[in-house]
Parts: sequence; structure tokens; C-alpha cells
Amino acid sequence: MPSARGKPVVLIVDDMPENLAVLGESLQSEFHVRVANNGRRALEIATSDPRPDLILLDVMMPDIDGYEVIRRLKEDWALREIPVIFVTAMDSDADEETGLALGAVDYIHKPIRPPIVLARVRTHLELKAARDAMAARNLNLEIEVQRRMRENQQIQDVSLRALAGLAETRDNDTGNHIRRTQSYVDLLARHLSEHPDFAPLRADGIIELIVKAAPLHDIGKVGIPDHILLKPGPLDPEEWRIMQTHARLGAEAIESALEGEDDQAPLAFLHIAMDIAYSHHEKWDGTGYPEGLSMTAIPMPARLMAVADVFDALITRRVYKPAFPIDKAAAIVREGKGRHFDPSIVDAFDACFDQFVEIAHRYADD
Repeated sequence: MPSARGKPVVLIVDDMPENLAVLGESLQSEFHVRVANNGRRALEIATSDPRPDLILLDVMMPDIDGYEVIRRLKEDWALREIPVIFVTAMDSDADEETGLALGAVDYIHKPIRPPIVLARVRTHLELKAARDAMAARNLNLEIEVQRRMRENQQIQDVSLRALAGLAETRDNDTGNHIRRTQSYVDLLARHLSEHPDFAPLRADGIIELIVKAAPLHDIGKVGIPDHILLKPGPLDPEEWRIMQTHARLGAEAIESALEGEDDQAPLAFLHIAMDIAYSHHEKWDGTGYPEGLSMTAIPMPARLMAVADVFDALITRRVYKPAFPIDKAAAIVREGKGRHFDPSIVDAFDACFDQFVEIAHRYADD
């Protein structure tokens, strides 16, 4: 049972010198013994090095009695796990029940019988060592689980960006478009989480799921022919109709990936990604595509992405247009308030505009 410091430390607390002497003599061959002759001194010793591994505590003491000592020990997170054994002349069942109810691990009646005390101390120190070892193993296991979860999360996030990047590279975009729009969505969602109309954003982990889903917003572009996707000028009506199908193609691809998965909970972000891919070109006034949804019939994550995606498209050079100055792009977003975009999200865009600019610069294309 030796501790990392050598012998286990046992603190004996009793206001009678003869009891301290008897207990100390019976324990000192196996344990590092510390003594206190009153409750106040016991609390001081308990918080000083070397801290006790176990406390033998008398009940009837002047000033602070044993019951109060154990109450204070249990209130201190650093001391509450120290096992306490009451050693007392109070031998009624009620006294013993009180001591155990306060958190004592055992109750020894006086007069002191050293072999009994020694056996009880050994037993409870062994139990404490076993509990400490189990707690350490559990902590190490939890740390390892958290590490592996972080690794899996990182792998998942990188894989998603790589998958989404396939669509972006076909559109002559860079992976920075994904990072920028993901950051814009995160910024808007966190700002709006206190808005009464956006209460769902306060659900545990929902913003993280929306941000994780955001890179897949244009995954459907992999199904658009190059002569349309890369056309340097305006699309004709038939080409525009085909271009619009990327919303449906993206949603169907994600839906297909979900089929056959019995446990959908870990894939909740893909359900959000499906909504974003399908509906981020809808408009607040109902003039968007593919369904012509309006106002709050448009899924909220898609409404967030609409602002993020349009703003980033405006400030980015495309085959059919140059990059707009940031202030001009912001003005276009503001003009779309209540027509293209959810008015509350445009208000959030305005409130966070300086951070939008910072994100645009941080992930600027080379």
C-alpha cells in the first residue's frame, strides 16, 4: 500500500494525549503518522504536505468536534476522498449512524484495541488504493477515448472538405471558398443563437452540426457538364435549367449515402447538409429554386448558407465575372434583405460585418 511518497500517511486526531500515543505507537511501524489534538489543527494538517491518505478522527473534541471536521473535509473537493474512520467512546447506534451518514468509512469504539485499529486502517487503505487505481484507469481511458474522437473528427472534417473540394475545383474555385463560407455560417449562427426566432440554434451541438454540413452545399455541381459549369458568359435558359439541377443532385447524393444506415444519430449533420444543398438557392420572397419556398419554409441552415454563399461568390472571381469589392458585395447583400435573404440574417451580417471582412482576408485565395 505504499504511496508515491513512501509509507501511507495516517492523521490521528484526538484531544487526549494518551490516545494519540497509543494509536501512534501501534501504527508508526507501517505508516507515516501525523497527529492533531483538536479539529482546527486537523483541518490545517489535512491541507498541508504530506496530505493524509486516511484520518482517524475522534468525535468529542472542544471547539470543533469530529462531526464538523468531516463536514468541512467533504466540502473540499481536494480532501473529500480521504477516508475517515471515527474512533470514539460514543457507542450508540444513533451515533454510529450519524458518523456514517456524514461520510465516514468506518466507526471504531473506544477503548482502543490496537490490532483492531491496525486491521481496519490496512483494509481501508487497500480499498482506497484500489479506488484510486480504478479512477486513474478510467481517466486514462476517457483521455484515450477523447483523443480518438478528436482524431476521427479531424479525419471526418478533412474528408468532407476534400469531397466538397471536388465540386469546387470543377467550378474553378479553391478550397478557401469552403473555409470562408463555413466560417461565415458559424459566425452568423452564433450571433443569431440569442435571437428568439432562432432558438433551435441553442440546442446542444446544433451549430457545430450546421458548420460541419456547410462544405457540402454545392456537392451537386459534380453532376453539371463542364460546358455549362465553366461557361465564361451568361447561361441560356436551357443551360440555366440544367445548372439549377445541382441543388437536387446534391441532396440526392447525400440522401443516397444515408440509405441503409440503421443508426442515423451520428449522421445528423448529413441530414442538415441535405437541406442546405437542396435549399440554399431558395429566396425569402419565394422566387428561388428548386421548390420556390419562401420565408421560414426554407430550412434555417439553408437561409444561413444563402447569405454566406452569395457574399463569398460576389467577392470571388468567377469565369463569368470579376471579384467585386467587399463594400459593393455587402451592399448587394443588404439590398436583398426581405427579398433574397431572411431579414434577420442580413441584420446579423451587418452586425458581424467586420468579422466577415477578417475571414475573407484570412482565407483569401492566392
